[in-house]
Amino acid sequence: MKVLLLNGSPHKNGCTYTALNEIAQTLKEEGVDSEIYHIGLKPIAGCMGCQSCVNLGHCVIDDKVNEFVELAKDFDGFIFGSPVHYASASGAITSFLDRAFYSAFLSGKGDIFRHKPGAAVASARRSGTTATLDQLNKYFTISEMPVISGRYWNMVHGHTPDEVKQDFEGLQNMRVLARNMAWHLKCRKAAEQSGIPMPKQEEIVFTNFIR
Repeated sequence: MKVLLLNGSPHKNGCTYTALNEIAQTLKEEGVDSEIYHIGLKPIAGCMGCQSCVNLGHCVIDDKVNEFVELAKDFDGFIFGSPVHYASASGAITSFLDRAFYSAFLSGKGDIFRHKPGAAVASARRSGTTATLDQLNKYFTISEMPVISGRYWNMVHGHTPDEVKQDFEGLQNMRVLARNMAWHLKCRKAAEQSGIPMPKQEEIVFTNFIR
């Protein structure tokens, strides 16, 4: 069992990383492997809606988004972490996830994410965290991914990593979240070993409201 932690902050070892690292350490204690993937500092273009991924099998823009989608195949769960920028997720992680999920869906790689548990984590100096969590959770709920929660909303507060380490309640919730993720993965593994089938898939129906 492996969980991929996506660091959507421009700071590789900043506040968002501090929260994700707390999760990674707890997952390890629970017998679950994890990897923290940093989206990096290079500009990430938004989706152009060209739908080239239908034929190419990947996004036409060749950058870390395609690398992430290929990497995601080998993971059983996902946690997306983002700093709060103007009361929302960072522009970088928004463009990144728009293209990752859209290209995976259109290229027929939906199973990369479908039915795998996901969780969102927000890091802020002061506020905007719940709006950021709502934004990130939408990637899961459109992709048939169970959303894993903690005891409180999954957020930490602090202007620096050292300040985040003083947010004892926030860090505790990262550990609760990690244990809940580990429990879900173990339940899924037990279900598979017991022969319980995955949910039946229906052909997708699109309804346009303007005809």
